[in-house]
Amino acid sequence: MRSPIPGLGRVMVFLAAALASASLAIPEGWGEEGVQYGQVGTDVTVTCAGARAGSPVQWRRAGAAELPEGSAIHQGALVLPHAGLATAGTYSCHGEDGGLLHAMSLRLGHLPGVPFVSCRASDYENFSCSWTSSVETFLPTRYITTYRKKSLTGEEKRRNKNGHVGLCLQDPSRPGTCTVHGSEFWSSYRLNITEVNPLGSNFRLLDVTMQAIIKPDPPEGLVVEPIPLAPRRLHVSWKYPSSWPKEPHFQLRFRLQYRPVIHRSWSVLETVNLSEVITDAFAGLEHVVQVSAKDFLDAGNWSEWSTEARATPVRDLATTASEETTTDASLESLAEEPSQAPNPEPINRSDPLEKMAVLVSLGIFAFFVLAAVLVITIFIWLRVRKHGKEKTKPHNFLVAATHLKALPKAQIL
Repeated sequence: MRSPIPGLGRVMVFLAAALASASLAIPEGWGEEGVQYGQVGTDVTVTCAGARAGSPVQWRRAGAAELPEGSAIHQGALVLPHAGLATAGTYSCHGEDGGLLHAMSLRLGHLPGVPFVSCRASDYENFSCSWTSSVETFLPTRYITTYRKKSLTGEEKRRNKNGHVGLCLQDPSRPGTCTVHGSEFWSSYRLNITEVNPLGSNFRLLDVTMQAIIKPDPPEGLVVEPIPLAPRRLHVSWKYPSSWPKEPHFQLRFRLQYRPVIHRSWSVLETVNLSEVITDAFAGLEHVVQVSAKDFLDAGNWSEWSTEARATPVRDLATTASEETTTDASLESLAEEPSQAPNPEPINRSDPLEKMAVLVSLGIFAFFVLAAVLVITIFIWLRVRKHGKEKTKPHNFLVAATHLKALPKAQIL
């Protein structure tokens, strides 16, 4: 049956959460004997448990010659107005003879604020949430972490009349986090993270959709290797993150970024494979490579980048041979005994490949010059020929006209 008042269900959920949080604000559960808690900025009253009614008492503060400014004793109790953090300490009450009646430690702080909460799923079967306090309370703090599934099937409603409220399990080795196990990828959940201290509690409700918070762990086992006889290629391979279940209907796609170590800008490519060949690496330069992962259907976010892997492509054979020849020649020249007389011939330091390149460039330049001269010559010849034809046309016309004039009239008619 649907409620006739719009939004009544949502109001009831918030009201129930508030009542549950208020019920957790009882300070007796902290189990610290001889400790009293107070809120900063309020009037704090400290009672003398061992004093008899109406008997005068004296109050002292450990490590101080006098009580805080503005304090007063009212019916045997010590009243500290507008207590600040500096007011905290150990207080004791004494009888008329100076004997100790009661001692206690006063700790001051703030009420909890609404915690900051974020959630992430490293696979499609579990998700975890982390939180931080929005207020530094200076007091011991606990967290109550629960969740419920927002949309239930008929069978789930019959089995869980209270809305299937479960615990988001906290791991003592990872404070500030909790995990929901056995979650469903296509379902939505509502998290309740309640912060509790001896003064009270506060909470945050967070709606979580698995598709929106999925963020795989970085890929593992990244290996980068040079390819023999391929000076601009590197072979890169990696594995699925171990936290991602290997199911055929939940695949990952990958993003690869790489650059030479001496450069700052990255090149990026995407793939669905577990290996890729970089085809535009710089020969002889060390490259750094990283890879990240994302759900194949583009749900959620990219993972963090994996740890770096490095490799250097093989060097070009021509360049390597040239360098080896130059090195050998240098070593031979150093091994020879230096001549006492100077060599009158200039030292030729030019590279044979450089000479060949210069000759080829000159040959290409000469070819284009000859081609240009030939084109210009043909163009001039065509212009001259055309001009000569135009001059002969009027001359032929005058000859024909003179011949026609010399004929008799009868012959013309």
